[in-house]
Amino acid sequence: MRRQWKIIPRPLLETVLNNHAGHPRVANPLILHGPRGVGKKTLIVHRLLDSWNRPPHVTAYVDFSRQNDPWLLEAGSVSIGDLRLQLEQSLESLAQKAVRLGCIGGNDVLSTLKKWHGIDGALRQILGKTDVSGKDSTAVLWRKAIRAVSSRGVVGDWEEQYREHLTELGAWNDALQPGSGGVHARNVELLGTGKLDLKSMEELSYFKEAVLSLHLAKEVLSVHERWRAKAVETSNRTGEYSNSLANLSTNWPLLLLDLLSAAAHMGYFQPKLVMNNIDVLRKANLAGSCPMVPAALYHDSLLWRLIALGVNERFLPIMLVTSDGYYSYQVFRDFGYSELFISRETFGWTPKEAKMHMVTDFFSEAEWKTIIDVVGSNHRHLSDLFTLKEAIYESKTLKTIKDGDFDDTVDLYLSYLQVTVVNRGIEAALLILERFALDAYSGKISKDILCFGSPWRHPPRADNNLDRLQWAKLQMMDFIQSLVNAEFGVNYLGENSFEILEDPCVTALMEVGLLYTQRDPSYIRPVSRAIQRCFVRWLVQERMQMSLKQAFLFKWHRIIRGRSYRHLMRK
Repeated sequence: MRRQWKIIPRPLLETVLNNHAGHPRVANPLILHGPRGVGKKTLIVHRLLDSWNRPPHVTAYVDFSRQNDPWLLEAGSVSIGDLRLQLEQSLESLAQKAVRLGCIGGNDVLSTLKKWHGIDGALRQILGKTDVSGKDSTAVLWRKAIRAVSSRGVVGDWEEQYREHLTELGAWNDALQPGSGGVHARNVELLGTGKLDLKSMEELSYFKEAVLSLHLAKEVLSVHERWRAKAVETSNRTGEYSNSLANLSTNWPLLLLDLLSAAAHMGYFQPKLVMNNIDVLRKANLAGSCPMVPAALYHDSLLWRLIALGVNERFLPIMLVTSDGYYSYQVFRDFGYSELFISRETFGWTPKEAKMHMVTDFFSEAEWKTIIDVVGSNHRHLSDLFTLKEAIYESKTLKTIKDGDFDDTVDLYLSYLQVTVVNRGIEAALLILERFALDAYSGKISKDILCFGSPWRHPPRADNNLDRLQWAKLQMMDFIQSLVNAEFGVNYLGENSFEILEDPCVTALMEVGLLYTQRDPSYIRPVSRAIQRCFVRWLVQERMQMSLKQAFLFKWHRIIRGRSYRHLMRK
């Protein structure tokens, strides 16, 4: 009978995350970061998310990743408009739940909206000229707009929505205090007969106003965005930065976060937001019909406004989960202060911890020695190897491996990683290097970055695709050779040398997810021992396929311009 892989608890990390999630409001977002395959998503989804969705807790989980391959990071393959919509829909579902639980009312929406925005002009445009007087105050305009939205019937069947509200409220209160939801159950029965008492009618009116207010607030902010659509297009075309335009796209999610944070109440309603693969949001493309600021601006605006909200008023617990090394160190430099985020870095199991969980249950002692020497203790590698091992034992088509030893299974797995992960990742990184060379040729790269003396600062001087490809491959081979010489561990803070962070090969391999910049200790390294071996295989294969001229050029480059990071080796 085939054995099943099991999710193994991580008590220390679970305690840290539960402590952060247990507060109704916090001052800083928490960043959970670490190399790919160490079990971050598994921990959140399979160990914590269920308990974070039991009353009084409710959690919006947003995964920005769109691809099936868990090993490679996505570099601009997703539209920022789609990711923005996904985030907004998750926050809207939280806000609607808060409305159904009576935690957000119409006055809350109006006061929060007025705190951040001037809304009279937008309300007048929504109402048109027929129902507006020049002397109308904001409150009068708001009431008129609420009636206008209600008359359009955009919200649907009120009776059905109120029934859902009462049902959910009763179930929620029962979960918190058994037996306390009976009143709401009786009101559900009375709703169909039209015999609701005065208190219930007032509650229905309050519920209607809250639902319509949320809808109207979104419409007001949409009007603001339409007003400045041409300015956004111009800014994207010229490359000019505008803080107000960057904030334009994040107005609605920030308003929802402010509302939810104010509605959070210890022991009754404690919302949370988890954003997995937050790096995808930073690297998304601008494809789509709706004018949007670039993804990096949207990402930075969202984080800046979260930080401001946390410093000034505190907000609901927010966790950013990522495998991008940018969030281990560089994000703190870019945002200017080391304590703006709570950093929690995880590397998965140490070899000793992994052996305690794996040996006898999933692998024999001899198999484990092979795994730890060749592949390492990466959680995803172990899961993949166990799945492959079980599949081979059951398969009738892999008799040569079945009759051999476990080393053949490990070799097969390394070949799979080589073809589907490392080779594909390096091809994507080469494209990034080619874009760097093209930008340098076009004058988009600062001369300070292309000053004389560094190996990557002599890109092709002609607009030729073949030259750029050869230059990119030469740079990649040179970098991997220097990484081999430094024993795959480079201290990017060693001797106050930040030059390695400017190396386009480093940024390209980090962008595709094959390198990881860890925070403590401060090393740049491959994400796992298996990926490290595949780097060496790729380098050997490329050198074997070189012509005599290419081999001579590589030797000359290594001697004259070649990288050397041995002085930054980990000790």
